[in-house]
Amino acid sequence: MENDEKKPVSPRKKRKITPERLKNVALYYLERFDSSADNLRRVLNRRVFDHARENPDFDRRQAEAWIEDIIAGFERVGYLDDARYAEAKISAYLAAGKPERWIRQKMKQKGVQDEVTEEILSATEIDEEKAAENFARKKKIGPFRKSGEERNACRQKDLAAMVRAGFGYETAKNIIGGEFFDESI
Repeated sequence: MENDEKKPVSPRKKRKITPERLKNVALYYLERFDSSADNLRRVLNRRVFDHARENPDFDRRQAEAWIEDIIAGFERVGYLDDARYAEAKISAYLAAGKPERWIRQKMKQKGVQDEVTEEILSATEIDEEKAAENFARKKKIGPFRKSGEERNACRQKDLAAMVRAGFGYETAKNIIGGEFFDESI
């Protein structure tokens, strides 16, 4: 065993992008994650961009047309449905105690139409106070801090955390200024 020298491993060359390859990438992505049409478009465009960077003669415009055909086909057969995606995500976010403002922004980032988000949110009862209370409990801020002295010292910091999370100032002020909560009882 004199020749135990390892040969240098070259990085695996990326496969050529074809319509069939893009469709397989999209199907594999949708097996693992639910997605909006716009989000899937971003994922596929990122793959095309990486391939085009390594292969300058690759036609990105043609690949973008392939992506649009794939997305249209997936919407026709029901693999992609922005309303279904938004409904599932919004219900999960509400269960997690996320504020309405945060949910709207997240849906916009994922490419869901404002009208779809508005329709789902208007049909859902949202209790901002309860969500803010859950957030404060989870982060152990405001009335959920260990002591009254610590609570008073961190009041501004706690208010800022609530507002950054997407709760309105009045809601945050009501929760942070609420009665002291002792979890040991």
